[in-house]
Amino acid sequence: MAWFWLVLGGLFEVGFTTCLRHVDGFRNIGWTAGFLASVTLSMGLLEFASRSISMGTAYAVWGGIGALGTVLVGIAFYGEPATPVRIALIFGVVLCIAGLKLTAH
Repeated sequence: MAWFWLVLGGLFEVGFTTCLRHVDGFRNIGWTAGFLASVTLSMGLLEFASRSISMGTAYAVWGGIGALGTVLVGIAFYGEPATPVRIALIFGVVLCIAGLKLTAH
């Protein structure tokens, strides 16, 4: 179950990085509230998952999910480039996350 919470926390990391793009110096109340809620949930779920998963593995997976998701949101919604090199690197991140999951004790 800890892995579920860790993945969910990583998805909330995508939420807070996406909201952060729109907070406008924390003047945009709606996006700021979304950022604060997402960062709180994300960090809380990381802490919860790290009670059962080693912190190094949990943090790497959490950060990888957040980075991967943020890149995909940028490509899908903000016109960021989807070059073959970027796609290959994203695939590399996925392989590293899977490797950490497979080797975790």
